Amino acid sequence: MAIKSFNPVTPTLRFAQIQQKEVSKKRPEKRLTTSKSKSAGRNCYGRVTSRRRGGGHKRLLRVIDFKRNKDDIPAKVQAIEYDPGRSANIALLAYADGEKRYVLAPSGVKVGDSLLSSGKEIAFDPGNSMPLRFIPPATRIHAVELLPGKGAQLGRSAGNAVELIAIDGDYAQIKLPSGETRLVSSNCRATIGVVGNSEHQNIVIGKAGRSRWKGKRPRVRGVVMNPVDHPNGGGEAKSKGGGGRQMLVSPWGQLAKGFPTRRKSKESNSLILVRRNGRKLKS
Repeated sequence: MAIKSFNPVTPTLRFAQIQQKEVSKKRPEKRLTTSKSKSAGRNCYGRVTSRRRGGGHKRLLRVIDFKRNKDDIPAKVQAIEYDPGRSANIALLAYADGEKRYVLAPSGVKVGDSLLSSGKEIAFDPGNSMPLRFIPPATRIHAVELLPGKGAQLGRSAGNAVELIAIDGDYAQIKLPSGETRLVSSNCRATIGVVGNSEHQNIVIGKAGRSRWKGKRPRVRGVVMNPVDHPNGGGEAKSKGGGGRQMLVSPWGQLAKGFPTRRKSKESNSLILVRRNGRKLKS
């Protein structure tokens, strides 16, 4: 898809870069959609648990097939569609038995192509799905499962790909887009190729209103608040006593940068070989 820029006739258009949606079908498959009510960051008691959320345009969620468990049934790509719930585009597959499903649209897949998923080795064409143990090393894949049969959880956003490094017995070694290297079961499924719509990263929204359309409300920095309102507030402009020169924290004192959020007791820690910061973990 092409990125469109504008003449600076208004302040909004001066820096805006909008993606022109080149989709083959504008209306989604009705049976593969579902509605979801917005909470605006409130819990069941009406209290704000996630700040800076609210408003936004209504969205009709698409039901995506992340399991790809219709084995050995050829499917034809009927349409490439836009999905408001994700950065990647989606492909509408029509299987030979008459069923239709949505999957992530890989780069290079177009309307009329034939895709296949199987529990054994098949052609290594973009969009085909199979267990990791049948995929050769150094292959770029996406929509990778963490547990066999659970559905794809890794490598699902636009332009992303996971690199398969090696297969060693029951485990496959993969490198994630973040730089993390980890082990997953070789029985986990993955899809060949790179997720499409890689130009999504070049979008410049151009105005605050477009963020409001997405349900994102304004954010006020803690360093410009008063001390009574935020731990980082206070001081005349930037000062040593306040204004953010101390450790940046949330309004309730939790560290905002560099604070480890992953539990040390998590069972899957033993499957991580290299963290995203490049630090190798002890085996």
